[in-house]
This record gives sequence, C-alpha cells and structure tokens, in this order.
Amino acid sequence: MMNPIPYGRQSIDEDDIKAVVETLKADYLTQGPKIAEFEKDFAKYVGAKHAVAVSNGTAALHLSVMALGLKPNEFVICTPITFAASVNCVKYCGGEVLFADIDPETYLIDIESIKELIRTNQDKTIKGIIPVDFAGRVPQLDAIKKLADKHDLWILEDACHAPGGFFNDRDGVKQLVGNGEISDLSVFSFHPVKHIATAEGGMITTNNTQHYKNLLELRTHGITRNSSVFENSIELANGNSTQANLNYPGWYMEMQNLGYNYRLTDIQAALGITQLKKAPAGIERRRAIAKKYTTAFEGISQIIRSSGNIEGHAYHLYILEVENRRGLYDYLRQNKIYAQIHYIPVHLMPFYRESGWKEDDLANAETYYSRCISLPMFPTLKEEEQEFVIEQITKFYEI
Repeated sequence: MMNPIPYGRQSIDEDDIKAVVETLKADYLTQGPKIAEFEKDFAKYVGAKHAVAVSNGTAALHLSVMALGLKPNEFVICTPITFAASVNCVKYCGGEVLFADIDPETYLIDIESIKELIRTNQDKTIKGIIPVDFAGRVPQLDAIKKLADKHDLWILEDACHAPGGFFNDRDGVKQLVGNGEISDLSVFSFHPVKHIATAEGGMITTNNTQHYKNLLELRTHGITRNSSVFENSIELANGNSTQANLNYPGWYMEMQNLGYNYRLTDIQAALGITQLKKAPAGIERRRAIAKKYTTAFEGISQIIRSSGNIEGHAYHLYILEVENRRGLYDYLRQNKIYAQIHYIPVHLMPFYRESGWKEDDLANAETYYSRCISLPMFPTLKEEEQEFVIEQITKFYEI
C-alpha cells in the first residue's frame, strides 16, 4: 500500500540542517547577520532593489498595506479566490474590500471585473488593487498597472504562491514575480508547503526606497535608531538638559509610528538561505510534475479544466476542475491521497457576508469553487506517487 500523499510537503536536507545548527551555535538567534544575507539573496533572486524579511506572509501583507498608507474607510480591490489573509490585511487597517470576479480560464482576478467595480463605485475612495498569483500563475500585471495608473491606484502583488514565476509583458519582456518593475510592493510566504520553507516567514520586495525604509521601521514596533530623523532633542535623549552633548547617545531610539514585532529570526533566515539555493531546481521539478498531470488527464471527459502546462507558472498548486468533486475528494482520501480545496471564496466567509456579500455575487468564483481540487504538488513527490495519484483519478472516473 502506498504511504499517505499530502497535497504539499516541505523538503529539508542536510545542508538545511547544517545551516540551522551553525546559527544555533553562533552569537545571534534573532536580528543577526543571516537576516540581511537572506534579504540580499532574495532580492537578487527576484530582481528587486529591496527585500524586507518578516515573520510570515500575513505580516508581509499587513505591513505592506500600512506602508502604502491605507486609511480607515478606504477601499481595495481583490480576488475572492485566495487565502483570507490577502484581504484581511485591508481590514486590519480599517479599510474595506471590493471583490472582483475571476477569469474562469486562468482563475486570476479579471481585469474587466476590476473596471466594472471602479465604474460602479465612484462614490467610494478606492486606493489600490491586490492581484494574487493564485496557484503560481502570474496575472498580466502590466495591463493591471495601466488601469491602476489611470485611476491613481497602488498595486500590492500577493506573490505567496509564485516565487520564481514570471509573465511576458505586452512588449514580450519577461517580468519576474516581485521584481518591483510593475507592482509597488510584492509579498511572499515561506510556509512549509511553499517553494521556500522557513517554518514560518515572509518577505516583501520593492524598488521604492521610501516604502523600504517605512517597512524596516514598521516591522520593529515603529522604532528607529536613525539619528538624522530623530524628533526629540539631544538634551531629552540624554535625560539631562544641562549636558551640552553634540550627539545623541548610543542607546537612544525613538518610536515615531505604531508598528509591530513582525521580525524574522536568524535561525529561520539561515534556513531560508539554503532553501533559496534549491528553489530553481524545485520549480523545474514542479513544472515537470504539472506537465505529466496535464498529459495524463487530457482524455478524461469529466475533468473540465486543469492548471495545464503554462509558461511562467510556478505551480504551488496543480488544480483540476471536475465533475463530482466531493466524490473524487472522498475517494482519494480513502486511498490516502490527501488532496485539498483552494479556496472557499472569501466573500462567502461569514465575516465578509456581514458586509453584504452573498451567494451569486461572483458567479465565476463560485462556479470554480464548486469544482476545484488541488492535487499533490511538491518537488520531492516521487514518480511512483504521482503515477498512483493519476491511476486513482483515472479509476474513479471509469467506475
């Protein structure tokens, strides 16, 4: 009998373990040199000027919305086919969410739906768009950027599913996820089932130096040690108005904004550095798995649509839209294949229904949810395991 097969799984090898042990033996467990090293390596990997490591992807989203200056009662447009954190970050800042429907072919936010929301909500102050690289597929961000610029909106790209992914812009130029060329900020997650695992962890990338500086401060309680921006006097900093010192004392710092403790540890950063080195090989393996799934399911009529074999797709998830989804889900679990469903549309969560969202508001998203199932997808998935998954799905639809 085949061992249980999850939909996602981390891959930790001896290099990862060695890096963590070395950090445990070093001088710093948190806020040490490994964080800056990880940030530098990750920025290089995606082609961005700046990267800020944080405690998880949700923290990355929250800090990003704060850095972009969202205020209470301002609105942000997002897709409902995502994890709730993608939109909860708006609520954390007192903002409101407008849900756009998805393109049924790509599962990504539909630009025509965005246009319609802007047209029909002119009485609201809309400030930004959060496109999600759902399952690892990247939206046509240059088209979204054109629309955002027309209406003076920022773009916060939720790239948690897609490090290493890319799309080709209208000029045919390859645009890496998170490179800062189009989005104001991009966020990533290092949860164990993601491409890069640090147990928990996240990253924000940007080419905007002011956003970068704001993020560094906000992730550490809103505290700065930069004497050039201190607001209190040197006398107050010394605690003695009679001392005529010309400089601020070395211990002094100021909390100038309300921030959070959203810092990553050196232990996690050390793991992230070694994981990042394996990311290119990991994404190629994911694409090979996707290609095999796509070929295997082409002749099954009950499979309505699959994630396919798409250039630039990072394949965090491989999704099928199927007839009798519940039946297939239960059958696979009976055979110890732990497929998953991504996602329950966020606008139908009770919390967001309280804002007036209801069934039939977003037809494409709701139809997708009624048919979607995510298959096992991770670099260490064995050939025989994938064959077993394919065999069981084929068998189910032959019954």
